[in-house]
Amino acid sequence: MEVNCEGCAGCCMDWRPLLADASKSTGSSDGDDGGNGVEPNPERRHRRRREPSGGGNGRVPGRDPLDDDPNFVPLTRDEVRAFLEAGIADALTPRFWEARDESEGVDVDGRSIAAVAGRPAFFVGLRKPPKPVAPFDREEPRWLPTCVFLDPTTLQCRIHESELFPDECSAYPEYNLALEQQTECERVEDAVGGDRLLEASHDEPEGLLLGSQALGTKVFAHPQPGELEGVVDRTAAGTLGRRDRAEPIAVAAASSPGTLAISEHHYQRAKARVLDDEDPEAASENGSSWVGPAIRDWHRRYRDADEVVPSTDVADAVETARGASETPGWDDPE
Repeated sequence: MEVNCEGCAGCCMDWRPLLADASKSTGSSDGDDGGNGVEPNPERRHRRRREPSGGGNGRVPGRDPLDDDPNFVPLTRDEVRAFLEAGIADALTPRFWEARDESEGVDVDGRSIAAVAGRPAFFVGLRKPPKPVAPFDREEPRWLPTCVFLDPTTLQCRIHESELFPDECSAYPEYNLALEQQTECERVEDAVGGDRLLEASHDEPEGLLLGSQALGTKVFAHPQPGELEGVVDRTAAGTLGRRDRAEPIAVAAASSPGTLAISEHHYQRAKARVLDDEDPEAASENGSSWVGPAIRDWHRRYRDADEVVPSTDVADAVETARGASETPGWDDPE
């Protein structure tokens, strides 16, 4: 498999607002040029498009996520624990789903939430604060929900070479290809043109957890739905606070692979780490104390921006100056 990631990072941000921008500026209803004036190649679009399985209309009903993140990266239990040990619980957030029907759901905050054995099911993944980014060779940056670890200036991941780099990210887009689902590379090609997925052949990916294999490892189940009152509503509203996130993150860290069992010791320890925000000793050792303050700074700057979008190099003050790892940049073409 071969991908062209330079100047893209489409899998690390929600770039759908760019399509809306293009639609407004051109009067088009489909926004196909993505705002950079590049007409997509229709042959490419139909060459790689995979048809979804399911009912007569091609859609599998229900189980829509409550959040609005199109590129949510699910972490494994061990990865959740690693982020907590590194003192960067602020990078983590849960994802819940609407139940497909009443038989599989449990009621929380007046919503029927997808559940396993009557326990609300959820992922834990990475947060996307607003950042000024300019993907797809755009001349001007735009505020977009962007992975906490993506450097807006280089559009590269700050933890790519570290032990914290998630398996889901390292295996992308092999998982999509193995499941015969469209990749983000292809969506970018369809929307703004260019070549991103250069070679689609791939080895059988390891770690693709499906069904019961995922329980307690990637899909977690909360044993006490009442503890999530208010959390579910705030997830849907995009207003989760640290205490909201602490409960599901602690359950994920305390889960046992392949079972519904929860370790009380690991639960209490994980919840304390989330509520404490950072373990100072771990944060100092891992250079990770920048994460929480940077997320809060990005949200403050976005609120105060009054529609003004700063240069992408403001990330030097928000992230790098706080201790975020530098990224290598892209090699000059020969």
